[in-house]
Parts: sequence; structure tokens; C-alpha cells
Amino acid sequence: MSTTDQMGEFITLDDAAQMTASYRATIQPGETIAVAGSREIFDQILAQSGCEGLRMYFAIEPDGTKTLVVVGIDSAENDMTTGLIAEKFGPCPKRCAEPNELNS
Repeated sequence: MSTTDQMGEFITLDDAAQMTASYRATIQPGETIAVAGSREIFDQILAQSGCEGLRMYFAIEPDGTKTLVVVGIDSAENDMTTGLIAEKFGPCPKRCAEPNELNS
């Protein structure tokens, strides 16, 4: 990934709220609407030698809970599969923020 290749962009709260509401409209009540992870986990992945970013895979836990699997990516945008890979993030519902535009 070159330094001019930015993956991701900032959006407005209104756009984010519309997108998350659209997602919530497609799922059953009680299904996972978000996951949260500690900065420490992301910092450790990003601190790996050659790590230029993160890739997040949608995944399903053995109990059926939706989650993310996070892996570092190198400058060629390849997964760093021999490095740190994270999961076990805090699912919402269960570990949710107070009601706000993104989750209500």
C-alpha cells in the first residue's frame, strides 16, 4: 500500500447513522449490531514490523454470534497471517454504548 493509497474515509454522523440503521433493519432483534475492541489489541497488531493497516473479516462465533476477525496487512495489502490475529471483541447487544444515533 503506497502512502498515497488511503483505505477508508471519514463520514458524517448523519451518514453513519443512516448506514447503521439500514443494517439494523436487516437483522432480527437481539442480533449483533456492533463489536468493540480495546486500543491495546489494535496497537499491538499495527506495531508489527511491516504492518501498514488492518483488515477486518466478518465472522461467526461457534455459538452463532457475529464478530470480526482482525489481521494486519502489509504494504502489498496482503494479510499478515503469520502475525497477530484478533477476535473475541465485545458484541453489542451485551456490551453496548448508551443509546445514540449509531445504535438506536
